[in-house]
Amino acid sequence: MNPLMKQGTLTHAAILGVFCLGFGIFLGLTELATRDAIAARAMEDRQNSLGQVIPASLHDNNPVIDNLAMRDAEGNDITVYRARKAGQVTGVAYEIHGSGYAGHMKFMLGVDAEGRVLGVRALSHKETPGLGDKIEIKKGDWILQFAGLSLGNPPAEKWKVKKDGGQFDQFTGATITPRGTVTAIRHGLEFFDAHRAQLLEMN
Repeated sequence: MNPLMKQGTLTHAAILGVFCLGFGIFLGLTELATRDAIAARAMEDRQNSLGQVIPASLHDNNPVIDNLAMRDAEGNDITVYRARKAGQVTGVAYEIHGSGYAGHMKFMLGVDAEGRVLGVRALSHKETPGLGDKIEIKKGDWILQFAGLSLGNPPAEKWKVKKDGGQFDQFTGATITPRGTVTAIRHGLEFFDAHRAQLLEMN
């Protein structure tokens, strides 16, 4: 290779290497600078979600940091957030999942120590605007009807939408979304029932 061409190639390689190194350092510093802010925002979002399904009157602790790692019947990891008052567990909250018309739906479910629903809120979904998105509290009060209910109230066979012989209304023009939501809540209550002793223990 011509010495001048060889020198030019080495020069370009060196410049590229310095650029890549500098860019890598920049990304690393940016990640370090934003890590705390991202963590703080995640904590704030989690506190907001829990605040909607566990009334403040039920606890004198911070459920976000009083949590328990568990697995559900399918082997999926679940983080359980526990509300305590005077040291006693008064309620728990955890994410539940369902299948809607447009795919995966995620909710936060709050349950009191007796196994009754404290509240349910949609965290994420891709349901059709104006139809399936009625699972969101800002779109209507449909999701509020579950508060106070449990596995025995209504009976297990009634934990379905009315179209399937159950107790709960479906949306006009949309059955799959409420069906998936009701099923997810029922499964969430079954998880509580199966792990009640562990969820409510004092440690």
